[in-house]
Amino acid sequence: MSIVQEFKDFAVKGNVVDMAVGIIIGAAFGKIVSSLVNDMVMPPIGLILGNVDFSNLFLDLSGKGFKTLAEAKTAGAPVIAYGSFINAIIDFTIMAFVIFIMVKQINKLKKHEEAKQAAAPPEPTAEVKLLTEIRDELKKK
Repeated sequence: MSIVQEFKDFAVKGNVVDMAVGIIIGAAFGKIVSSLVNDMVMPPIGLILGNVDFSNLFLDLSGKGFKTLAEAKTAGAPVIAYGSFINAIIDFTIMAFVIFIMVKQINKLKKHEEAKQAAAPPEPTAEVKLLTEIRDELKKK
Protein backbone atom coordinates (compact mmCIF):
# COMPACT_ATOMS: atom_id res chain seq x y z
CA MET A 1 0.00 0.00 0.00
CA SER A 2 1.43 3.38 -0.96
CA ILE A 3 1.96 6.17 1.55
CA VAL A 4 -0.59 8.35 -0.28
CA GLN A 5 -3.28 5.63 -0.08
CA GLU A 6 -2.41 4.91 3.55
CA PHE A 7 -2.65 8.64 4.36
CA LYS A 8 -6.06 8.84 2.62
CA ASP A 9 -7.31 5.84 4.61
CA PHE A 10 -6.05 7.43 7.83
CA ALA A 11 -7.54 10.85 7.11
CA VAL A 12 -10.93 9.54 5.98
CA LYS A 13 -11.54 6.48 8.18
CA GLY A 14 -9.40 6.80 11.30
CA ASN A 15 -10.41 5.43 14.68
CA VAL A 16 -10.63 6.52 18.27
CA VAL A 17 -6.91 6.06 18.94
CA ASP A 18 -6.02 8.03 15.83
CA MET A 19 -8.35 10.82 16.96
CA ALA A 20 -6.90 10.86 20.46
CA VAL A 21 -3.37 11.02 19.08
CA GLY A 22 -4.44 13.82 16.74
CA ILE A 23 -5.95 15.86 19.54
CA ILE A 24 -2.94 15.43 21.81
CA ILE A 25 -0.39 16.14 19.10
CA GLY A 26 -2.48 19.02 17.75
CA ALA A 27 -2.60 20.66 21.15
CA ALA A 28 1.10 20.11 21.77
CA PHE A 29 2.43 21.16 18.39
CA GLY A 30 -0.24 23.63 17.20
CA LYS A 31 1.82 26.72 17.97
CA ILE A 32 4.94 25.21 16.45
CA VAL A 33 3.16 24.33 13.23
CA SER A 34 1.47 27.75 13.06
CA SER A 35 4.83 29.41 13.50
CA LEU A 36 6.36 27.14 10.86
CA VAL A 37 3.62 28.04 8.38
CA ASN A 38 3.40 31.76 9.18
CA ASP A 39 7.11 32.46 9.72
CA MET A 40 8.92 29.92 7.53
CA VAL A 41 6.68 28.58 4.75
CA MET A 42 4.41 31.46 3.75
CA PRO A 43 7.05 34.25 3.45
CA PRO A 44 8.99 32.48 0.65
CA ILE A 45 5.72 31.57 -1.09
CA GLY A 46 4.58 35.19 -0.75
CA LEU A 47 7.93 36.37 -2.14
CA ILE A 48 7.64 34.06 -5.13
CA LEU A 49 4.11 35.32 -5.78
CA GLY A 50 5.23 38.96 -5.73
CA ASN A 51 5.63 39.98 -2.07
CA VAL A 52 2.16 38.81 -1.03
CA ASP A 53 1.50 38.67 2.73
CA PHE A 54 -1.06 35.88 3.08
CA SER A 55 -1.97 36.81 6.65
CA ASN A 56 -3.14 40.21 5.38
CA LEU A 57 -5.25 38.99 2.45
CA PHE A 58 -8.91 39.83 3.00
CA LEU A 59 -12.06 40.88 1.25
CA ASP A 60 -13.65 44.02 2.72
CA LEU A 61 -17.42 43.54 2.66
CA SER A 62 -18.11 47.06 3.92
CA GLY A 63 -16.61 48.69 0.83
CA LYS A 64 -14.70 51.29 2.88
CA GLY A 65 -11.32 50.31 1.44
CA PHE A 66 -9.27 49.38 4.49
CA LYS A 67 -5.57 48.91 3.74
CA THR A 68 -4.93 46.16 6.28
CA LEU A 69 -6.91 43.41 7.93
CA ALA A 70 -6.05 44.86 11.34
CA GLU A 71 -7.58 48.23 10.38
CA ALA A 72 -10.76 46.55 9.15
CA LYS A 73 -11.09 44.43 12.30
CA THR A 74 -10.43 47.44 14.55
CA ALA A 75 -13.19 49.33 12.76
CA GLY A 76 -15.49 46.33 13.15
CA ALA A 77 -15.98 46.00 9.41
CA PRO A 78 -17.21 42.70 8.03
CA VAL A 79 -14.35 40.95 6.23
CA ILE A 80 -13.55 37.59 4.70
CA ALA A 81 -9.99 36.85 5.84
CA TYR A 82 -9.13 34.30 3.16
CA GLY A 83 -5.36 34.67 3.74
CA SER A 84 -5.77 33.45 7.31
CA PHE A 85 -7.89 30.61 5.96
CA ILE A 86 -5.10 29.61 3.54
CA ASN A 87 -2.64 29.59 6.46
CA ALA A 88 -5.06 27.44 8.49
CA ILE A 89 -5.36 24.93 5.64
CA ILE A 90 -1.58 24.65 5.42
CA ASP A 91 -1.39 24.30 9.25
CA PHE A 92 -3.92 21.48 9.14
CA THR A 93 -2.19 19.67 6.29
CA ILE A 94 1.19 19.74 8.02
CA MET A 95 -0.34 18.69 11.35
CA ALA A 96 -2.32 15.83 9.77
CA PHE A 97 0.78 14.59 7.95
CA VAL A 98 2.89 14.66 11.14
CA ILE A 99 0.19 12.73 13.04
CA PHE A 100 -0.09 10.28 10.15
CA ILE A 101 3.67 9.60 10.25
CA MET A 102 3.54 9.09 14.03
CA VAL A 103 0.58 6.68 13.85
CA LYS A 104 2.26 4.86 10.97
CA GLN A 105 5.36 4.32 13.12
CA ILE A 106 3.26 3.18 16.09
CA ASN A 107 1.41 0.70 13.88
CA LYS A 108 4.73 -0.57 12.52
CA LEU A 109 5.96 -1.16 16.09
CA LYS A 110 2.70 -2.95 16.97
CA LYS A 111 3.03 -5.22 13.91
CA HIS A 112 6.63 -5.96 14.86
CA GLU A 113 5.56 -6.93 18.39
CA GLU A 114 2.70 -9.08 17.07
CA ALA A 115 5.08 -10.85 14.67
CA LYS A 116 7.51 -11.45 17.52
CA GLN A 117 4.73 -12.96 19.66
CA ALA A 118 3.47 -15.10 16.77
CA ALA A 119 6.98 -16.41 16.06
CA ALA A 120 7.44 -17.75 19.59
CA PRO A 121 4.47 -19.95 20.56
CA PRO A 122 3.47 -19.68 24.22
CA GLU A 123 4.63 -22.31 26.69
CA PRO A 124 1.99 -25.04 27.04
CA THR A 125 0.11 -25.13 30.32
CA ALA A 126 0.67 -27.87 32.89
CA GLU A 127 -2.64 -29.45 31.89
CA VAL A 128 -1.62 -29.60 28.23
CA LYS A 129 1.75 -31.11 29.17
CA LEU A 130 0.02 -33.80 31.26
CA LEU A 131 -2.42 -34.61 28.44
CA THR A 132 0.50 -34.82 26.00
CA GLU A 133 2.30 -37.31 28.29
CA ILE A 134 -0.87 -39.40 28.62
CA ARG A 135 -1.31 -39.39 24.83
CA ASP A 136 2.30 -40.44 24.31
CA GLU A 137 1.95 -43.28 26.86
CA LEU A 138 -1.23 -44.52 25.19
CA LYS A 139 0.54 -44.53 21.80
CA LYS A 140 3.30 -46.71 23.24
CA LYS A 141 0.79 -49.37 24.32
